[in-house]
This record gives sequence, C-alpha cells and structure tokens, in this order.
Amino acid sequence: MIRVELPYHLRTLAHLDGEVALSIEGQATQRAILDALEAAYPMLRGTIRDPITQQRRPFLRFFACTQDLSHESPDAPLPDAVAAGSEPFLIMGALAGG
Repeated sequence: MIRVELPYHLRTLAHLDGEVALSIEGQATQRAILDALEAAYPMLRGTIRDPITQQRRPFLRFFACTQDLSHESPDAPLPDAVAAGSEPFLIMGALAGG
C-alpha cells in the first residue's frame, strides 16, 4: 500500500480525516499514485493536476523522503520507502507571500 498525505483543503474536498492508503498496480510513480487517487476520489480530478495536460497545478508540490519531486518526470520511479509504504508521498500546498 502507498501512503499519501494531502493538504487540508483537498482532504476536506474528499471528506478524509487523515492520510490515504492506495493500492498501486505496477511500479510506484507519481502518475500511478495520482491516477489511483483520482479513481478512488473522483472529486479530486482537476485539483492536483490539469485534466487535459496532466501537469501538476502550480501551487502544489510533491515530496517523498525529504526530496522535492515536483519537477521530476511523472513516470520516474518513487523511492523504495514510498513504494513499500514506510514513508508517505506528500502533496503539499505551496506557500506564497512575504
């Protein structure tokens, strides 16, 4: 199982209290996680990535094992700790302001 932590506004939209556990077929990648997340919670479609281009929304960032994966290929394999479920895949809202 892959563990996914969502920002508060997306947890509220999906009616979730904590992190999400997802079963992924094949290799654990950003695309596989987001596909499974949107399949399980259709109300999240279009909130994390653009529904046409599949690009990450500008004010969201992806992290795993203290690494910023936001600009990595969506098909790149995620760290083994994420694939094994010992570390979560984090989707975080970016902070802006001064």
